[in-house]
Formats: sequence, structure tokens, C-alpha cells
Amino acid sequence: MTSPGTTRPTPIGTLQCVVLDCPDVMELAVFYQRLLGGEINRPDPQWAVGDAWATLHGTGGTPVLAFQGVADHRPPVWGAPEQQFHIDVRVADLDAAHEAVLALGAWRLDGDGGEDGNGDDRAWRIYADPAGHPFCLVRH
Repeated sequence: MTSPGTTRPTPIGTLQCVVLDCPDVMELAVFYQRLLGGEINRPDPQWAVGDAWATLHGTGGTPVLAFQGVADHRPPVWGAPEQQFHIDVRVADLDAAHEAVLALGAWRLDGDGGEDGNGDDRAWRIYADPAGHPFCLVRH
């Protein structure tokens, strides 16, 4: 570990992809393609796609999203101590993005209104994808 103002260490590697476990790889790949854009299962010698593995390339310079089929997948529980991470998606219009992700099969995890229930003026909203992985829509 380095102190502020010192030389950065040489990285061990680079982030290749983020893999989401799920029961249906194509359902989740299509969900994220409609949310982020990109190309599902683009030919690439790094990936062997099939019934249990799908990829999403070209989502605005981000690493590849990959989807791994897991028969006994248990989605994380939002706010539970064992939850490890979530994805933030920047959007220009929270209300329009809200309607769009619900139409794709997402559901809201943080209720229908703001913190006090009197409207939603926060800069983000929390959802789950069709396999239950949490993600946030964040106002641009």
C-alpha cells in the first residue's frame, strides 16, 4: 500500500469482466443489453458462450459483463450483511429510466417514494434485476 503523494504500485492485473450468477443467462444478458446497450455474445476467443455462459460487450468502455448460469442461484438480499456489491447506472432522467427498467422486469428495492415517503427527490433509486442483483439508477 502506498501513502498519498507516493508512486503508485505496479498493478497485478486489469479488470477483465464482472460476472453475475443467475438462473437464466440469456434473460439477464438481454436485460442488461436493454439497460446499457452493447452486444450479446460477440465472437471473442476469450469466451466460450453457451447455455451456462453469456457475455455483453461494448457498454460504454466498461469491462465485459458476463452471466454465469447457476441452477441453485439465490439472489442477494438488499441491505443484508452478506451483500457484496451492486452496480450503479448513470441516467439523464430518473423517472423515465424508472419506467423503462420496470418494463424490462426489474423491481424497486427502496420503496415507492423518497426517504420520508413524500416524493422521490434523491439522486438515485435502488432496483433488482430479473435475477435479483441490486443496481442503482443514478441521476446524471
